[in-house]
Amino acid sequence: MHGADPRLVLGLHRSRHHRDILTAALELGVTGLDTAAPYLGFRSHTVLAETAADLLPKFTLSTKVGHFPGAEGAEHSLDPGRLRVAVEKAARELGREPDTVFLHNPERSLAGLSPADAHALLGGACTTLADAARDGLCQNWGVASWDPRLVSVVSVVSVVSVVRVDDLPSPDVLMVRAGFLVGIDLLDDTAVLRDVWRAGETWGMSPLGGGHGSVWEEFDPRPFLRPHHGNLSRIQAAFRTAFHLPSAKAVAVGTDNPGHLAQLVQALGAEVDTAAASQYLRALHSHRQN
Repeated sequence: MHGADPRLVLGLHRSRHHRDILTAALELGVTGLDTAAPYLGFRSHTVLAETAADLLPKFTLSTKVGHFPGAEGAEHSLDPGRLRVAVEKAARELGREPDTVFLHNPERSLAGLSPADAHALLGGACTTLADAARDGLCQNWGVASWDPRLVSVVSVVSVVSVVRVDDLPSPDVLMVRAGFLVGIDLLDDTAVLRDVWRAGETWGMSPLGGGHGSVWEEFDPRPFLRPHHGNLSRIQAAFRTAFHLPSAKAVAVGTDNPGHLAQLVQALGAEVDTAAASQYLRALHSHRQN
């Protein structure tokens, strides 16, 4: 049994939700568990309660709302009433209140709106989650965004709409993509967004780009560790360095393989060469300017 380490969060996106991976996570000291209402075909909450009700109290549990079953599979909505019902439903299905509830991919509903309409829609959604936390339906609330540019306060050429967030409720947690596969524009927008929005914490997600792709056969991130930790794999080094791209308190990663999860826990013991990470970011900025 390992001591608990909150830096690694087990994500259940694409997971089969088998009990063995949850048991292995606890044995490895992984006590953060992240899911979402639409995962496992909108059955994630109920399956977790059916297969691991006794384990769930041992985890710090986060989930996400914003996607709903629709006539053609799924639809997205930031309607305050639907979000409130979704938060209540999540607690009921899980058999416990989540520790954190995220607003899931708000950019889905903001795209194409005027800044004023987007601001009003996002504000109502954030207020709904803040009220849910105040009412005891969760301890914290946050925003999980795959592409935070649409909720950014800065005007970037690629942004469709610019939404001010400095006068909206401040999320306790901002979850964004992290790691070497995230472009410099997104990293910059994330940094500005979390500072202006006064987000309490930043969590990273998808640090490996969805799996063991060929990119890690071509690119070796181990030089970003200090010392270079030749005993660690490229996957382990990519995961560990993701905590600095952008700076994140925790990183959520999905796996159904206990052995893979053990390797990620091992990687937490490595130290990132922050000077090398900073040099990498400067190189990305320089390349963009050229």
